[in-house]
Amino acid sequence: MWGLTCAFSAYPAHPVRTSIPTTSTVRYASRLSIPVNPFVPEVIEAVDSLHSEFRAVDNLVAYNTNRVLKAFHNVRLGSHLGDVKLSIRLLQKLLGQNQLLFVHSYQLLAVAGAPYDTLEEVIGKRDSGGLGSLQDFGIKYREVPLDENGGLDWNALMHAVKPETKCALIQRSCGYSWRQSLSVNDIGRAIKIIKMQNPECSVMVDNCYGELVESIEPPMVGADLMAGSLIKNPGGTIAPCGGYVAGKKKLVEAAAARLSAPGLGVDCGSTPGDIMRAFFQGLYLSPQMVGEAIKAVQLGSRERLLAFCEAVQRRSPVGSYTKPIAGTTPGYASEVIFADGTFIDGSTSELSCDGPLREPFAVFCQGGTHWTQWGLVLGEVLKSIDGI
Repeated sequence: MWGLTCAFSAYPAHPVRTSIPTTSTVRYASRLSIPVNPFVPEVIEAVDSLHSEFRAVDNLVAYNTNRVLKAFHNVRLGSHLGDVKLSIRLLQKLLGQNQLLFVHSYQLLAVAGAPYDTLEEVIGKRDSGGLGSLQDFGIKYREVPLDENGGLDWNALMHAVKPETKCALIQRSCGYSWRQSLSVNDIGRAIKIIKMQNPECSVMVDNCYGELVESIEPPMVGADLMAGSLIKNPGGTIAPCGGYVAGKKKLVEAAAARLSAPGLGVDCGSTPGDIMRAFFQGLYLSPQMVGEAIKAVQLGSRERLLAFCEAVQRRSPVGSYTKPIAGTTPGYASEVIFADGTFIDGSTSELSCDGPLREPFAVFCQGGTHWTQWGLVLGEVLKSIDGI
């Protein structure tokens, strides 16, 4: 026989016929009370047009959830939830690396254009006041601009790496620039071109916002070192703090020594058990949370950007009664506005958005544990920016 579900789906309503053995008992979801659709008409129309895209995301979520689950099984995680070294082994399994946690370079080359605003003073691209940027330590810096379409400039990259280039930086995320983020395949192609010119050049990938977006990670295509944040993708909205470095053993040990002190590395400091529980649970949930992430919206004016962020704050679970104010933020070159009614400060895997007050006045939307949260927010946004 055939059963037709009438359940109120989280996805656009398309009839699905499922083959069921005739001996089975069929329970029809039509007994449930179906609420009135809470979305504004514009959101309903958009959702109806995105059915196939949502299903593709679901498939990726399932694939990456299976990857994470296999890593949990391989390290034999028990109810005690382990310690720091067990979490290191777990991420090693997931990221395909033999060591987890820069080495001093004569020259750092950024191959994906200008880095994220907050790295400019770290590198020395913007004056850090002599407080310890890479250039303060004598490390020179160059960058390969993106091409006119916002992608890697493959022709320029073919001749960019020099004998003195000891580290090439690839920023996977678009940051605050209006372009597509890099795919793992693009990163792999760039690594091959870099290594052809200088096999001794280490390639470091800033993978923040990139984890579990695809079915593979940068170390699987040759990255020597990779770093990211646990209050972004891999923290699954639960991890309250932290970050990670993964890659070749020698490079990770060098990073660990710089974090603490030579000879100590990761064998120092304390990690309370409740923190480890949050790390493990957040990592387990992270494929689903990443699958719910949204993108960027170009608004074209300061007023529309401010109105957008104010609307998001009003629909946030925390601090909905507050009004976000644009201002100068340490590490950023421009005024920035943040709407972040989140349970964990800085956790952009939760419902949040932010953007710099500069052309093209784009807002970068992240997080939400289910796409319907953003569906509800967009109704408020449309009312706020109408007529501006």
